[in-house]
Amino acid sequence: MSSFFPEISNSWSGDWASSWDSMEGVPDLPPVPKAPKKASPPAWAPGHAALEWVGQRVSGFALAALLATAANWLAEWFGTRVLGYAYSPLSGVPLAILFGMIICNAVGLPTLFQSGLAVCMRQLQRFAIMLLGFRLSLGMVGAIGLDGLPIIVGCIVVALVVIPWLGLRIGLSKRLATLIAVGTSICGVSAIMAVAPTIDAEEEEVSYAVACVVIFGMLAMLSYPYLVPLLFGNNYASAGIFFGTAIHDTAQVTGSALSFQQLHKAPEVLNTATVVKIIRNLSMVIVIPLMAALFNRDRHGGSAKKKSFGQQIKQLVPLFIVGFLGMTLVRTIGDVGPKAFGVLARADWQSFLHAMDWTSAWLLTVVMAAVGLSTGFAQLKRLGLRPFFVGLSAAVIVGAVSFGLIKLRTFLGS
Repeated sequence: MSSFFPEISNSWSGDWASSWDSMEGVPDLPPVPKAPKKASPPAWAPGHAALEWVGQRVSGFALAALLATAANWLAEWFGTRVLGYAYSPLSGVPLAILFGMIICNAVGLPTLFQSGLAVCMRQLQRFAIMLLGFRLSLGMVGAIGLDGLPIIVGCIVVALVVIPWLGLRIGLSKRLATLIAVGTSICGVSAIMAVAPTIDAEEEEVSYAVACVVIFGMLAMLSYPYLVPLLFGNNYASAGIFFGTAIHDTAQVTGSALSFQQLHKAPEVLNTATVVKIIRNLSMVIVIPLMAALFNRDRHGGSAKKKSFGQQIKQLVPLFIVGFLGMTLVRTIGDVGPKAFGVLARADWQSFLHAMDWTSAWLLTVVMAAVGLSTGFAQLKRLGLRPFFVGLSAAVIVGAVSFGLIKLRTFLGS
């Protein structure tokens, strides 16, 4: 039989039962792939995560650092070699911002750099400001604070009264006008982000207020180092108070005062401006709860977001302020006695302070380069005419009040 039906004989000789559940003319289904084995975690996962974090941010920091170094070198080279001055009349800070803005708007910045630039404008900025504390003792901080306190209070009060009134008159929402007022009068973006949840601000309103502070604060930062000598001459104490009260954000204040220091070899201006701005920042503890109460007094059952006590304190008293005061305390203790902390020779202590001074100045220039790299002209178009007008008016009003109060103080003291 097998000789007559060889195909049957051959089929029985193999795996014949496997064909019983087959369907003629229908292709067999592909085999189900096995799930790939998961890669075993690194030997030390925290270290791997740290390297990944650094790798994602190093490109943005490196670009900002490169621009800052190039700007400082170009300002020094052009001022001394080309113009022939013993000290360059140019500052690397505005050049770093300018280089960054050119790259951002003319070339375009890949997303690869964004994480690193964000670190520069936040963590690095705060660290650089903390290092400025080594320039001052607690006694110097107290003296500068008392000297500038009346001007600080005057500028804050006028801004918080006039700017919301002006915003409402030209059709801005009460929330947006309030955000622009606190951002201009206290500490820029930080104040806006702190007060926004307390008045239930919309995301677009927060964005508009931040854009106003960034744009007009940057214009002030770039122009005031060249305008201030015309306003105050060689009165560096008044110049420092003006920088600290008339410019919005902390980074903008320190950047502008650093530029003035580089132009005029006047470190006391940066010292005064930094302390005055720190005191302005601390006013958030009083002003922001007050603004929230005034804004919500006619509202019933408001839906403002609640935050824990710890979160509120962290926003009202930023940690970099605590760090700055801590560095001044270290400076104060180190200056006592024949040796710093009883072990470090005076020459070595001064060398350390000089190194911290240079480091903070260079890091602030890196921060300014990052600000330039993150500033697109599209912000102006998105802002609209009415918020633009209020933001410009706010910057002019605060600057004019600061100038007037400083001149009044000088007149009364003479």
